[in-house]
Amino acid sequence: MNNDTAFDAFAEAEGTDDSRWAFGTGFADPLSGVDTTVPSGVDGAVLARYCLMLADDALVFSHRLQQWCTNAPELEDEMALANIALDLLGQARLLLTRAGKADGSDRGEDHYAYFRPEHEFLNVRLAELERGDFGQLVAVLLVFSTFRLALLNQLRSSVDPVLAAIAAKGVKEVTYHRDYAAGWAVRLGDGTAYSHERMQAGLDAVWPYVAELFDPHETELAMAAQGIGVDPSTVREEFDTVLAQVLAAATLTVPGVAPKAALGGRAGRDGRHTEAMGYLLAELQSVARTYPEATW
Repeated sequence: MNNDTAFDAFAEAEGTDDSRWAFGTGFADPLSGVDTTVPSGVDGAVLARYCLMLADDALVFSHRLQQWCTNAPELEDEMALANIALDLLGQARLLLTRAGKADGSDRGEDHYAYFRPEHEFLNVRLAELERGDFGQLVAVLLVFSTFRLALLNQLRSSVDPVLAAIAAKGVKEVTYHRDYAAGWAVRLGDGTAYSHERMQAGLDAVWPYVAELFDPHETELAMAAQGIGVDPSTVREEFDTVLAQVLAAATLTVPGVAPKAALGGRAGRDGRHTEAMGYLLAELQSVARTYPEATW
């Protein structure tokens, strides 16, 4: 390879085999070749909103995980967290694209990711929480992945073939995410007195946001009634069973803290977020908003 700089080497990927990139250098339509027709009798606008809920959970938490690059305790963990973030980013891309097809707007993933204001993001507040220490990260990842895996498992039987396919792929990915988090929870919780203290503190910090995961929004109920989506309250039992097993092995206890109150009865699914969300979006969207006509 005769390149003067590393950027020359990157440029060689253009028009050639670009398998070295997570999604290729062209960023083509991720649903290319997939039948995206909205199932008969389904309101496309409601389906789009449901897809945004699932997508925003993945997109926002993926961004939080990316902030751990160069900050994790070991190089192997930086690699693991980066790969988990990429998995979630891939799920978000598919779901955001599905949303644009479902409502007929044909808006792409970049529009949804970079040009929506905060109140249009529909993720649960757990996904956006400000980055704490490694114990808190493990707690968030354990809770998030256990919840999402249970949801995706049910979503595999969706009558929407696009959502069913996304879920089938996601189950394989999120199974690893949950196992990775559970392994660290046990290692820290059943480790030294200090690691146990930090892991329990992390769990205590995120537990107020757990109840929101299982409080069904009207959009989720509407999609579940049509066999498209999942009522999140139906996966609470599986979540509790898995968490009980992990916490017992980790010698940790379920925090006795009250759920985080909604704002005027509205929470993340309604576009009501924590203070941390604005800072996260400012970082996520800054380049695209500065150069809105740019192509990548």
